[in-house]
Amino acid sequence: MNGTTAPLVFITGASSGIGQALAARFHAQGWRLALVARREAEVRAWARSQAIDAAALQVYAADVRDIAAITATGRACIEQQGLPQVVIANAGISAGIDSALIQDLEVMRATLDTNNLGLAATFQPFIEPMRQRRAGTLVGIASVAGIRGLPGHAAYCASKAAVIAYCESLRGECRPFGMRVVTIVPGYIDTPLTRGNPYPMPFLMAPERFAATAMAAIVAGHSYRVIPWQMGVVAKLLRLLPNVVFDRLLAGRPRKPRRPAA
Repeated sequence: MNGTTAPLVFITGASSGIGQALAARFHAQGWRLALVARREAEVRAWARSQAIDAAALQVYAADVRDIAAITATGRACIEQQGLPQVVIANAGISAGIDSALIQDLEVMRATLDTNNLGLAATFQPFIEPMRQRRAGTLVGIASVAGIRGLPGHAAYCASKAAVIAYCESLRGECRPFGMRVVTIVPGYIDTPLTRGNPYPMPFLMAPERFAATAMAAIVAGHSYRVIPWQMGVVAKLLRLLPNVVFDRLLAGRPRKPRRPAA
């Protein structure tokens, strides 16, 4: 496929971790890339290290918390590269909070602004054009942390539970127009987001393996996929546990480290 006929994927949070691994996987499969990150220089440096042809790549600098900026970026992508076949809202942040501390409410605000409002704003410019084309796939990156609340991780768990519910709602809205909405639910993936976790991370997965499985699910149009599958089993079991058992199981578990409000 040449640069004009190859399919296009739009990915936020592409400077590291899951976003970068997904970009590498899609590129390896012959897709053109529209990559978005606050750290534009890091994305360009990575692209050079991968010897990605300039004709197959466009890098955009935007913060998904800035609605005007990220929606303008989506429109610029359509104008410059065409309407993507796949849009992946991957940008996200994670930090522990203590709701007894007033300053941590700002950390929670930043988490929800990034992980939820940023996701919706990422999708917004593409929905109507995809409706008119009657084809397209929107992908929300959630987390198994959205399945049950973890002590000390309230902001992140709440935000990822919201991603799951939002994508489920959006899926029903988009289906009549021939569009797909895919919810990808990672377990523990070896990225900068998880490396500071002070607790065991069962079934820890390399980002490259995650990206291969996620891309297969996205291309197939699966509505919901937990990766790796073992974490899907664990998540279902945790969901079924009575609260008294769940609370006892997590008693004394180390908490996600806090960070100062931005």
